[in-house]
Amino acid sequence: MGEPTEHRITVHLDELLAARGMTLVELSARVGVTAANLSVLKNGHARAIRFSTLTALCDVLDCTPGELLGLDGP
Repeated sequence: MGEPTEHRITVHLDELLAARGMTLVELSARVGVTAANLSVLKNGHARAIRFSTLTALCDVLDCTPGELLGLDGP
């Protein structure tokens, strides 16, 4: 069984950054993840995310994983 080519996970990083008046570069510095890797996540092209990175993002953005990530349609 191969890996699906499409996924339905959405990333709400743009909205959270805008609501907090924060740039991707500032988030990168505070989380300790490169801006390039955060951009891959933000654009929905990430294939995986470490729980430690998810925890750091949620801590810095003061959000829950459910506010950062969503699931589209059926």
